[in-house]
Amino acid sequence: MLLLFVAASCKKDFLNKAPDDDLTIDKVFANRDYAQSFLSNIYASLPKENRQVDNDTKGNPYIGASDEMDQFYAISFSNSMNAGSWNPTSYGNNIPDPWTENYNAIRKTNIFIENIDKVPLDDFFTDALRARLKGEALFLRAYFHFLLIRVYGPVPISDHSISLSADLKSIRRDPIDKCVAFIASECDKAAALLPARITSDAEYGRPAKSVCLALKARTLLYMASPLWNGNPDYTGLVDDKGTHLFPAFAASRWQDAANAAKTCIDQTEAAGYGLYTSATNDPVKNYQELFYANNNKEAFFSYNAGLFNDHDVYSEPLSLLGFTLNAPTQDLVDDYEMANGTRPITGYNADHTPIINPESGYTETGFTDVADPGGKYVAGTSNMYVNRDPRFYATIHFSGDIWKSRTQGLEFWFNGADGKKAAGSGNYSKTGYLVKKLCNPSFVWRPVVQPVLRTWVLFRLGEQYLNYAEALNEAQGPVGDVYRYVNLIRARSGMPGLPGGLSQSDMRERIHHERRIELAFETQRYFDCHRWKIAEQTDNTYIYGMNIQAGASKTDPAFFVRTIVEKRVFEKKHYLWPMQKRETDKNPNLVQNPGW
Repeated sequence: MLLLFVAASCKKDFLNKAPDDDLTIDKVFANRDYAQSFLSNIYASLPKENRQVDNDTKGNPYIGASDEMDQFYAISFSNSMNAGSWNPTSYGNNIPDPWTENYNAIRKTNIFIENIDKVPLDDFFTDALRARLKGEALFLRAYFHFLLIRVYGPVPISDHSISLSADLKSIRRDPIDKCVAFIASECDKAAALLPARITSDAEYGRPAKSVCLALKARTLLYMASPLWNGNPDYTGLVDDKGTHLFPAFAASRWQDAANAAKTCIDQTEAAGYGLYTSATNDPVKNYQELFYANNNKEAFFSYNAGLFNDHDVYSEPLSLLGFTLNAPTQDLVDDYEMANGTRPITGYNADHTPIINPESGYTETGFTDVADPGGKYVAGTSNMYVNRDPRFYATIHFSGDIWKSRTQGLEFWFNGADGKKAAGSGNYSKTGYLVKKLCNPSFVWRPVVQPVLRTWVLFRLGEQYLNYAEALNEAQGPVGDVYRYVNLIRARSGMPGLPGGLSQSDMRERIHHERRIELAFETQRYFDCHRWKIAEQTDNTYIYGMNIQAGASKTDPAFFVRTIVEKRVFEKKHYLWPMQKRETDKNPNLVQNPGW
């Protein structure tokens, strides 16, 4: 039975009991404080993307299941996904469960929207406040629907609460284009009721018009992309009444996505949003600080994680007594450009040794004699990591990287302070790298924990620049605005602009690459590879790292050899998640996704 409607095993309707256990819905919405508490409770259902050790129903398996990272923690669901060992019965209890989590949240938003007009008006609870709260709920309902379609594709639209006596077998999946139209419409309605920007410390974490426009633009970009827009693999996916769940291709969807992203950019910049830059305009800090300078001018919407610092702990090196679970892949490291804007590696030989671009200045032999004057790495660091895109130094912990008190550099080789030998029987980086991005340098884990208040950015302006550039290039080719917005992203991090004269296909490749770098570890790569239909190449392959079984010193070349970490499995059916068998058993009209 669909959990968005009712859990039949419960003697009482759990979702009709908030905020006090014995309050009825009528009593809740007769009191302004209770009603607002009801809405506040819904925010707890926002995605916990900072939980990349994803062994709970709210966890985030998408980063570990992409080609960005290897997750050491064995019971993380991302490891089951990477092994291809998951199915409609193997998830949803103590591991990620998008269906239940999001439909539970949607039911709460429906109850709120249907009852908020019952709250008596007074000097505090005004018509304006009621409208704003309704706008927040409309946005949340749209967002929870988006979180469903990004993994399942077409889903049943839930725009009203369902009574206990409803015939659930009448519920069917709505076509994906109808789902997208619903989300876009809800975003428009919400935007009309919300302020242009959140500026009060007490209100951060609540949506403004900005995030409604951003969600609409992201959703339309997904709709225009190859996975949903005329995908021949889904032509035959119909429900029991013969309704096609995926539409024919329409090129106009790219222009729709471009228009939505440009509207978002224009209105949010007018409201005071902009790309974040540090006080010193340092190219590394411009990017690095964006993710721990809470509520900065680039972030449209963030999840308030409080003192939940697991990402910092799981990305902390062994020499600082961290758990070292979050290990970036070698292929991601290889994709960072040189500081001069050239790609260092253009491909791989059969043994996965790199084909080096001779014009880039990149070399994998030898070690630098001098430390970086800006403090990015120490003397003796492998030349592999010298003169790279500044975002590399803000994103990846590598051997020789300077971090916190480790002024002598991190040491991921076998005998190093952060290497496998030092771990003993504990955790260690499986690739010879750790995630640095999103970590706060003020956080201290040991010997005495000093946590920091954390937010997790869910929507930001930089993404919208890239959304607009991608959609506009697909709609019109590499026109001026395509260059402009990609180059604004690159300039913020001190990178040169793209070369002129690119073809549409060349620009497509450049934008795909720019998203890989700029949006790394932001829960974008997994969905980008799926919507572009390239996951069969990126995720059905070997994952590489450095040779963590070797290395006696900082300059021992035995460590700096690409080594297989694991073989990953991706089948065509994995582009969409399966609906859980318990749901399709209870409602056979929920036609299952192909291959499951």
